[in-house]
Amino acid sequence: MSATRPEASPPTIFVLEDEPDIARLICSSLTEYGFRCEHLTTGRQLLQRARQQTPDLCIVDLGLPDMDGMQVVRELQDGSPCAVLILTGRNDVTDRVLGLELGADDYIVKPFEPRELVARVRSILRRYQRSAPPETSAAEKTVARFAGWTFDGGRLTMTAPDGREVNLSAAEASLLAVLLRRPNKIFSREQLLGERDVDPFDRSIDVRISRLRRKLDDDPQNPRLIKTVYGAGYLFAAQVSWE
Repeated sequence: MSATRPEASPPTIFVLEDEPDIARLICSSLTEYGFRCEHLTTGRQLLQRARQQTPDLCIVDLGLPDMDGMQVVRELQDGSPCAVLILTGRNDVTDRVLGLELGADDYIVKPFEPRELVARVRSILRRYQRSAPPETSAAEKTVARFAGWTFDGGRLTMTAPDGREVNLSAAEASLLAVLLRRPNKIFSREQLLGERDVDPFDRSIDVRISRLRRKLDDDPQNPRLIKTVYGAGYLFAAQVSWE
């Protein structure tokens, strides 16, 4: 997803939904609030379009005619990483957690309130904008080094001390960038989500922290890098240099 955009250019949202009435509701609601929408009806169409132009965010329905929505999320993060909001009629916690594990930023369950959908889209985009480099000479500093690791925000990758390259989803890279820019600062779950009020059952940040720890070989029982401050949030416990 592009970190910068001309002031007048609205965020681009790809809407993957095979039910015409629901697609019209989504697109009209988002257009009303200043977003630019493109509607696609199959997973293959979305993946092909995302290769041509990376959107700011994709809304992905899990029930599709040609492939499972989870596979679409996985292939998006592998080939055209961007923010993802899952739209699902499956009111199952396992499906939600799996979607977050694959790199989605959030999910919303059908039937939904259009204003809630717009609010969640705005929240996701705020997180990405907050973690993007400022539009100054510092914007070139997208590579961070810490504890023998190298994080490349532009390429959504990390290089391990032994030279292994580890790929990140857009959501993982966004979260890691926030932590790396303020090492040794405690971030609450609300701050990391960009929300003032967070559902106490919302574990999306915890799932992403768990994924990052695994990719950083950070023992979840005794993490050295991403530490849990019980009752407060998370902090990144290492010196970080940007270049």
